[in-house]
Amino acid sequence: MDQTWQSLKGQFLMAMPGLADPNFYQSVTCLSEHNPKGAMGIMLTRVHPTVNGKRIFAELHIPTAAGAENIPVHIGGPVHMNEIFVLHVAPFTWEGSMMVNGELALSNSRDILEAIALGSGPQAYIIALGCAGWGPGQLESEIHSNAWINGPYSESIAFKIEVERRWELALQGIGIDPVSLSAKAGHA
Repeated sequence: MDQTWQSLKGQFLMAMPGLADPNFYQSVTCLSEHNPKGAMGIMLTRVHPTVNGKRIFAELHIPTAAGAENIPVHIGGPVHMNEIFVLHVAPFTWEGSMMVNGELALSNSRDILEAIALGSGPQAYIIALGCAGWGPGQLESEIHSNAWINGPYSESIAFKIEVERRWELALQGIGIDPVSLSAKAGHA
């Protein structure tokens, strides 16, 4: 393995203006895995226009508490669009929890969905359909081509800030004014 290779697992990826894929325009993706075999993450900036908690829980025959029908469902990315992922804070005791960093996990088991539907799930979470994925070396190549910039994870940006402001605030969190970004890459 390349000695300079470094995992970005647990970090944010912010789309740069030159990223041509409309799926990722002004997106923030939280990388839940990144290793030499590839990367995957959940986009934090797209709420599904037609699917909500009510529809997910009804389809899975999960009983709900009042208000569960208003839980938004995100578009996690263009890969595995029929699979449900839950990006969440503690607790991490769900059947399918995979730790992302010390304060964040990704789960896709029924028990966490049942708890969320009844109002007893994690205090902060995103339910997403689909994920973002990259093959070996693909993400590194896209970063080198100025498609993405990475930065630290922020619970506030991931779960508390309104979706429309997450990209801007994630960039500002690493000292970049989104207005000053160019779609052109420059390499010295």
